[in-house]
Amino acid sequence: MELFTVSLLSASREAIDRLHHCLSEEFVDLHSDKDTAVPFVSFTRPEYDTMEISCLVDLADFKLAADGPQMYRRSAAAFARYIMSELEPMLLKAIIRKQFHYEVVKEIEVLERYCQNILYGAAVPAVQEDDTDTALLRSDRERRMGKVADEIEQFLSSNTRLHLDGFVTFRLAAYWQELKEVVAYAVDEYVMDKQYQEFISLLKYFVRMQEVKLPIVHVLHKGGSDFVLYDQEFQMLETVPADRIVAEMLESEMNMEDMIVSTLITVSPQQIVIHTRQPELPVMRTLETIFEHRVRLCCTCGHCSYFFDEQGLPVVQTTDVVSEKRVRNVIP
Repeated sequence: MELFTVSLLSASREAIDRLHHCLSEEFVDLHSDKDTAVPFVSFTRPEYDTMEISCLVDLADFKLAADGPQMYRRSAAAFARYIMSELEPMLLKAIIRKQFHYEVVKEIEVLERYCQNILYGAAVPAVQEDDTDTALLRSDRERRMGKVADEIEQFLSSNTRLHLDGFVTFRLAAYWQELKEVVAYAVDEYVMDKQYQEFISLLKYFVRMQEVKLPIVHVLHKGGSDFVLYDQEFQMLETVPADRIVAEMLESEMNMEDMIVSTLITVSPQQIVIHTRQPELPVMRTLETIFEHRVRLCCTCGHCSYFFDEQGLPVVQTTDVVSEKRVRNVIP
């Protein structure tokens, strides 16, 4: 007996084969475990002319009232998994184009990656387990998958034909709304990141255009946003008024590193040596990005070792710091 048939008219042969694989995987344990096995259930191979898959049951053993709910639930879970792994990227791109009016292919792809990172975490494939996947992301993924499965299960319990394309387009309103909210958040993040990168580029331009005023400046990083500047003789530099334009830009855009950035741009040294025990901090990356080849990081010289010891700060040589020295401009 044919319990139901699902069609996927807009898909390729490879796509409907993957849908068949999702269905087969969902029922593999029910077929192998005698204690939980339902009466014989099978799925026909995809019919490529009509792009359909049928679910068949053996009437001699199958009882709809008793066995139907488990059948529908398992099938709905397989469909939900397929939708989230195979169709969701296309749905996100459709929202990005139609509701947020992005037309450039590269921008659409970047925004779709932002969405994937929000939904699944960085470098975590959709609907797949990974060591980097967090418990929170897994829980949220299962919640969304469960909501999609609930709607499909309800539909299957009273219908024998499921047009998956149309169902996704017209019936999953709550799922669509969540995707729209994710895209909206991703667009905000993308715009802010783009503005920040443009701002950093402008600061780099200021640095390149400034005439060199000092041969070298030592920057002693006490921790957090606390920095002290010294000249080439390791004499403390007096506070220098920041360039008005740069100061205004920094006031509106930067946070913890605004003072050190504006001061360094103003004194315009040929070389900047940053003495720190925390070369991995984002502020160090920012300074390296803005001042480029002028920046050198120092972790173990006599000046900074003396200061850090005097302040009672721990000197920790971790594997991460050693790795940083190999790949960045860190003075040993």
